[in-house]
Amino acid sequence: VQLVESGGGLVQPGGSLRLSCVASGFTFTSYAMRWYRQARGKEREPVATISGAGGSTNYADSVKGRFTISRDNAKNTVYLQMNSLKPEDTAVYYCSNLLSWGQGTQVTVSS
Repeated sequence: VQLVESGGGLVQPGGSLRLSCVASGFTFTSYAMRWYRQARGKEREPVATISGAGGSTNYADSVKGRFTISRDNAKNTVYLQMNSLKPEDTAVYYCSNLLSWGQGTQVTVSS
């Protein structure tokens, strides 16, 4: 199993980023996918989840209305569109098939 995240970076408050995670080594459509994040000194927390077919999504209260999770099963890729970013969104973001993890991508929200 391999999960490779990309798209992180430095953005000003109020800005947007789109994270991508390319998956391989398992039957992508059979797995729900989840984005987690871990801020420095804090525990890893779930951010957003999407079902295997993409028809069902769930979000942490802290990101509802700002973040959107989606997937392209033809490309074995899951996305996280992040809008209206806040400094408290600063963290390493990881994608997961609920069994394995990627290496993470750093998102820093700062002016």
